[in-house]
Amino acid sequence: MVYSTYSLDKPNPAMTRALIMVHGANRNADHYFETATSAGFLANALNNTVIIAPHFTAGKDKPAANEVMWPERRDSWRSGGMSPTNPDLSAFDFVDEIVRKLANKKNFPNLKHIVVTGHSAGGQFATRYEMANTVDGTLKGVTMSYAVANPSSYAWPAAVRPLPTGNADPVDAYKEALGPNGEKVNADFTYGPFDSTRVATYNQWPSGLENRNSYTAKMSDEQLKKQLVERPTTYLLGQVDVLPLGGFDSSPSAMAQGPTRRARGEAFFKYVNETLGARHKAIIVPECGHNDRCIFTTDEVFPVIFPK
Repeated sequence: MVYSTYSLDKPNPAMTRALIMVHGANRNADHYFETATSAGFLANALNNTVIIAPHFTAGKDKPAANEVMWPERRDSWRSGGMSPTNPDLSAFDFVDEIVRKLANKKNFPNLKHIVVTGHSAGGQFATRYEMANTVDGTLKGVTMSYAVANPSSYAWPAAVRPLPTGNADPVDAYKEALGPNGEKVNADFTYGPFDSTRVATYNQWPSGLENRNSYTAKMSDEQLKKQLVERPTTYLLGQVDVLPLGGFDSSPSAMAQGPTRRARGEAFFKYVNETLGARHKAIIVPECGHNDRCIFTTDEVFPVIFPK
């Protein structure tokens, strides 16, 4: 199921951009469609933006007889996993097809840009889709960018992890968010090898690049890293998203990436930019915790999800 403000199969020359909003772990695409259209209204963007919220249906969502399903595991749709009811279709393939429909000049002759975003588990999808998808760069006259909001984990491009010091210290990570510099991106992170005896699978997909699933298994590590670095990405991190709430991933693999969602995002952002040479951006969204409505309806975020 796909929620959309306009049909994807009818000519619409008024559309100049598109926003694909991926839901969180509860798969409540209707809620995220409401969030995205509210943001579009506040940004005065509804008249020229196609807003889409795909629904990754699981068994307990009571899908229709012909509806594609995904398992509810953590490593399923949010990391490009395959559908058990359609074994040749991955979650990344699903969004690839939406992107191709948007880039179809027959229906959207004036569409120039597509933003893929998501919050929480949807943020996990957005960051992994950014580094892995094979449609970006192939669309005639259409560019893409990505907005990654408050995910619990990232696919790290190397076997290192942030050391538990500075802004990754489990105690100070909470203090930094509430201090006088709480609205600034923290940068006191150092990196080193992770003790794999604590969790042998810490660097396996979707937490790292090892043992990847079928969509990404066809790519080399270098291709994934290249795409991660080159594609325009902004990390949207809630200033006070520092509590283990809202489906916080406290697994050993996730905790290896930092003590809080905010610290994990800041550490990943710094590593990708300073070590790999990316030019990604990060925004600490003031006074927001783990809340998609707060993140996406804030003035600082509108230029990211509705670029000129």
